[in-house]
Amino acid sequence: MLEKPRYKRVILKISGEALAGCKEYGVDPRIVNSIAAQVEEVAGLGVQLGIVVGGGNIWRGVAGSAQGMDRATADYMGMLATVINALALQDALDKKGVSSRVQTAIEMKEVAEPYIRRRAMRHLEKGRVVIFAGGTGNPYFSTDTTAALRAAEIEAEIILMAKKVDAVYEEDPVKNPKAKRFDKLTYIEVLNKGLAVMDATAVSLCMDNQIPLLVFNLNKAGNIKRAILGECIGTYVGGGFIGRP
Repeated sequence: MLEKPRYKRVILKISGEALAGCKEYGVDPRIVNSIAAQVEEVAGLGVQLGIVVGGGNIWRGVAGSAQGMDRATADYMGMLATVINALALQDALDKKGVSSRVQTAIEMKEVAEPYIRRRAMRHLEKGRVVIFAGGTGNPYFSTDTTAALRAAEIEAEIILMAKKVDAVYEEDPVKNPKAKRFDKLTYIEVLNKGLAVMDATAVSLCMDNQIPLLVFNLNKAGNIKRAILGECIGTYVGGGFIGRP
């Protein structure tokens, strides 16, 4: 019996820190290969998948700005870091036989396509994984906001927030093992409680466009597939629901 996915088109948000694995800096090939293997599983279900990658494993614009660097310059450096991560992920997908395209909001035609919404949607319809790099192309916006924006543009049904933790907690569960774990939340609750799901701009964009989020643990093999099949993992964030879908 074929497994039927709950979602047909999704955005997967992967932080740069997740790509670093146990390293403090750079890309861990084992982590990238693990993600590629999970994406291969999902592609086999016929799901249209867009991926937004962060760049925090290489450079964080906010950190650079805090040390005296011009904020716009620091953010552009962070956008370039996301392109490095996107190319690493594309290489791993190629080795798995998964067709993919990197589209970047900052034009660099030698290594990636420019982001064009209609072209991205055409790639998805043809079964290709589209990796969105370069952030929004503008400083002062995070890759969380990029994920929300691209999800709205390509009409994704949900954003899968792949993190190092298994759900959203009221406090850092590493520092406080008794921290309250949430199974579901509304957008307003996330904003009012100041929970570390997405930044406020990204959450507001999701709320305005009614795009739900699912926060789950990326490091557990098979979790991306479980999320797309609709299994109850992680924390679901949406608005106006009675029960978790």
